[in-house]
Amino acid sequence: MQSTSPSEAFPAQTPAVAQIFTTVLSHGPLTRSEVAERTGLSAAAVTKAVRPLIEAGYLVEDADDTRRALGRPANPVRVDGGRALFVGVKATGDELIGVLTDLCCRIRVARHLPLTDPDPRPVLAAITELVQELLTEAEGFGVPVLGLGLAVSGDVDRAQGIVRYSPFLGWSEVPLAELAVMTCGLPVTVENDVRALTVAEQWFGAGVGLSDFAVVTVGAGIGCGLVVHGQVVAGAHGVAGEIGHVAIDPAGPKCRCGNRGCVEAIAADAAILDRIREATGLEVADTAQAVDLARQGHPGAREVYAAAGEAIGRGIATVANLFGPQRVIISGEGLAAYDLFAEQIRDTFTAYAFGSAAQCDVQTRPLPFEEWARGAAATAIQSFIRSD
Repeated sequence: MQSTSPSEAFPAQTPAVAQIFTTVLSHGPLTRSEVAERTGLSAAAVTKAVRPLIEAGYLVEDADDTRRALGRPANPVRVDGGRALFVGVKATGDELIGVLTDLCCRIRVARHLPLTDPDPRPVLAAITELVQELLTEAEGFGVPVLGLGLAVSGDVDRAQGIVRYSPFLGWSEVPLAELAVMTCGLPVTVENDVRALTVAEQWFGAGVGLSDFAVVTVGAGIGCGLVVHGQVVAGAHGVAGEIGHVAIDPAGPKCRCGNRGCVEAIAADAAILDRIREATGLEVADTAQAVDLARQGHPGAREVYAAAGEAIGRGIATVANLFGPQRVIISGEGLAAYDLFAEQIRDTFTAYAFGSAAQCDVQTRPLPFEEWARGAAATAIQSFIRSD
């Protein structure tokens, strides 16, 4: 097992250093003057912060890219992605997806491990097995693994490292970070899976450079990650962005949360399957079969997907009206059926978005499950940069 030794610690861990490093990580290579312009810090503060980062090997000067700053040549700095490695693991109801990434969150190795028992003990054992496998792979890179990120659906308290409630795993009050530290020997960050994906999109994906955006995920559940004024928002109780449990039809189907007519009770995969079986009288085995049935033109199946699109559109309009994001990124495994409800999402969003909120850029971004694990690794990188 590996852990972070003092010599591998991030230098001078102040808010300014973290801000400068994160800016270069997302936007680099950048000259020092460009970093100062983007961060609003003085040139002297940037120079002071960059020097120890270069000395520690986290930043390098790009000698092949000489730009001009105030009439003088200036070498941009960039993050040395190969300086350190991180592990990210995404837990679903039946599988673990693990990745080994570099400091720039580029996936170097990916592994999948089936879960046969969702109880915390066997899941922790499986996480440990997967992490050890990735640590073995990491030995070939010759640099340390400095953190582990774990992404789990549901109500997750990142500060305490506790999974408060995960409906897909059936967990309640599981101190996952504490347990994983003991078995894996790495600093551990535990985060809600959608918020973890949002961190990756903010730093490395479709949210780079945006101060306000949302990630809406469709599939087994309906999730939402929010970035407001450049910060991923969890809210006072850690459940900000739960648009899946916004009730849009009081007389609608019962949701697993106990309410009726939630977006998730209409548009999540399991809800779609149940409603298609009810509408068609057919034994539809899984989502793939439901999609095929709808694409073949079966009216009952198509109506169910149309209703799902309307529910998602209402949910996205609610996000736009409340937070006014520049962009909403739709992702998740449910995008496999996007052609069946794209028009309804767009039309319903336009109808329910208030005023200029309708100008929000709504775009789709299909991502494999490895990207969710990459999001977990991104939270570990984030914790490493910002740790005290």
